[in-house]
Amino acid sequence: MDWLQLFFLHPVSLYQGAAFPFALLFNYLCTMDSFSTPARYLFLLAGGGALAWAAMGSFAVLVLIPALCAGVLISFLGPQDVHRWAFFFQMSWQTLCHLGLHYTEYYLQERPSMRFCITLSSLMLLTQRVTSLSLDLCEGKVKAEARGIRGRSSVLERLWKTLPYFSYLLFFPALLGGSLCSFQRFQARVQGSSSLGPRCSVWALTRMGLQILGLECLKVVLRKVVGAGAGLTDCRQLQCIRVMWSTAELFKLTYYSCWILDDALLHAAGFGPEFGQSPAREGYVPDADIWTLETTHRISLFTRKWNQSTAGWLRRLIFQHSRAWPLLQTFAFSAWWHGLHPGQVFGFLCWALMVEADYLIHTFANLSIRSWPMQLLYRTVTWAHTQLIIAYIMLAVEVRSLSSLWLLCNSYNSVFPMVYCILLFLLAKRKHKLT
Repeated sequence: MDWLQLFFLHPVSLYQGAAFPFALLFNYLCTMDSFSTPARYLFLLAGGGALAWAAMGSFAVLVLIPALCAGVLISFLGPQDVHRWAFFFQMSWQTLCHLGLHYTEYYLQERPSMRFCITLSSLMLLTQRVTSLSLDLCEGKVKAEARGIRGRSSVLERLWKTLPYFSYLLFFPALLGGSLCSFQRFQARVQGSSSLGPRCSVWALTRMGLQILGLECLKVVLRKVVGAGAGLTDCRQLQCIRVMWSTAELFKLTYYSCWILDDALLHAAGFGPEFGQSPAREGYVPDADIWTLETTHRISLFTRKWNQSTAGWLRRLIFQHSRAWPLLQTFAFSAWWHGLHPGQVFGFLCWALMVEADYLIHTFANLSIRSWPMQLLYRTVTWAHTQLIIAYIMLAVEVRSLSSLWLLCNSYNSVFPMVYCILLFLLAKRKHKLT
């Protein structure tokens, strides 16, 4: 395996790496007084268009069209209507594109184009930014100034006023990956004073680079272990548990590496936290909290920390607006947003049940377990069980064929979520009797 493969095993990472010099250039230009605010918006927008064309080819129009339509909706609709129409159009467009992927994979039995897969990934991120911005407008956190313009030149002036929106929807550091950046944060960064100097830390970028290198080295070792043993199709009995865990860990390492690279690109462009400031204080939410994800004994905490910015977006978009079964609605929407593959539907619904069981189990345990040795034993057992359930869910979500999903469900691995389902039933019945 050469060094290029070691660092950039995921196709998107190649394009993210290629965008780094331009992110650093943008950060440097922002220190110059001559680099005006409109020029900054145009630089980010032009960079997004160039990166989209390089990574997606002709499929880039599938991202540019909804971004243009979202800008038009924001310009001409009132605050109370913009979110409903933006959400409806964006999810309808994304669903049609996902149906194209389903047609290629399941009907034609062909492998989809890598550029098309990158386009779908970028489209999902665009949906996050569109709905986040439309919610901000609906809630009054952002004022749409374009609607206040009238007269002959209103069309041109509206287009000029919507430049920040188009730039936000397509700015290149977040086009292919990265934590969800709110429009307020984006606008504050772009309009920031040039006297502040470069808005990224060399030490922070170096630390992220070392983290990526370490994760990629672990992936190489784990890939050899996974490749040397039996697979899910030919494993036997308890051996399938090891196969499931090691394969899921390989997926997790890939996610961690990609998330850190994406955050590094945002940081290089000046959209990360200020030097010396805590990310949470500035509203910046990094996606990878590896320590918590690997050490927690609670599925609910893992769920909140896994891809944190997306979890927060789902909570705001669905959970907080659901009157009945908010948890189930949130995971069902997540399956829709991811593309509604059979494994995703099964995996996310299973995940919802596991989170619900987690709440009841730990509430009961906190009331029942008092001694220190029993608490230690309880945390150890629930940590192992949590990691195995997450591995089960991750494999279910990642598999594409019904036959692979059936192999997973028909293996010994199904014991782990089944235990939580039984406990969910018993504890829910007990809670109902007490109330």
